[in-house]
Amino acid sequence: MRFDKYQGLGNDFVLVDRLRTDVVLTPGLVRQLCDRRLGVGADGVLEIRTSQTAVAEMVVHNADGSLAEMCGNGLRCVARYLASRDPGLPPRYLIATGAGPLSVHHRDAAVAVDMGAVHDQGMVEISLQNEVIRGHAVSLGNPHYVLYGRWRRADAERLGPLLERHSRFPEGVNVSFATVRDEAVELFVWERACGLTLACGTGACATAAVGWLDGHLKDRSQVSINLPGGRLMISGGPNALTMLGPAEAVFEGEWTTP
Repeated sequence: MRFDKYQGLGNDFVLVDRLRTDVVLTPGLVRQLCDRRLGVGADGVLEIRTSQTAVAEMVVHNADGSLAEMCGNGLRCVARYLASRDPGLPPRYLIATGAGPLSVHHRDAAVAVDMGAVHDQGMVEISLQNEVIRGHAVSLGNPHYVLYGRWRRADAERLGPLLERHSRFPEGVNVSFATVRDEAVELFVWERACGLTLACGTGACATAAVGWLDGHLKDRSQVSINLPGGRLMISGGPNALTMLGPAEAVFEGEWTTP
C-alpha cells in the first residue's frame, strides 16, 4: 500500500489515496499505521476518496481506529497533497468532509480554509471530583469544549481525558485549554481519541469563535492561536471562520501488512 506522510504544525497524518490503492482501512490497520513504535507513526489516517461534488473527499480515521467528522490540520494536509498531484487545480476548490464541503485556497506555503459558521451549544458546567469546570460547547462538525482561563500543559494532561469521556459528551469531545496572552491566545488541545497533540485546527477555530462569542477577544477580526507546534491565524468571526496555517509533506512510502 502506497502512502504519504504529512504534518501541519506537528499534527501528523498518514495519507492514503484511494485513487492509488484499493486497500480497506480497517480499525486494526489504522492503529498499526499510527503506532509510533511499530508502525509509521501518526495522529491519524486521512483517507482520500473520489467525490461527486468536490475535488476529493477526506475521511478522518483517528489513531484508535475510530472515525472523526473533521480535522482542520488534516484538511490543509490533504489540500497540499492534492495540489502536489495536480498543479492545474483552480485557485479555490472544495474538499468534501464529514462536516460538509469546505473551500480551500493556497497562499504560498500556507493553506487557508473557509470553515464556515460555528454551531453554538452554550455554556456547560461540569463537576469533576472537587472542582467545577465551566466552559463553552460548540461544534464545527466535530464537538469542542472550550475553557478560557490560565491553563498550563499539566492542566490539559490532567483534565483532558476526564472531560473527553464525561457523560455530558456521549460521543466524546475535543477539549481546548485557552489562555489570552497579550495579542494572542496560547492553546493546548486534548483531542478526542488522540490525546494531547501539538496542534488542532478545529480546536483553534472553536477557541477563536468562543473568544469572540464570550468577549475574550474584543475588537479583533483576526487572532493568532499559538499551539505547541506553532501558530494558526483565525479570522472572520463565529459565523464565517477562516483558518490559515502551514502543511508540509514529510515522506512517502509503502506499507506491507505483516
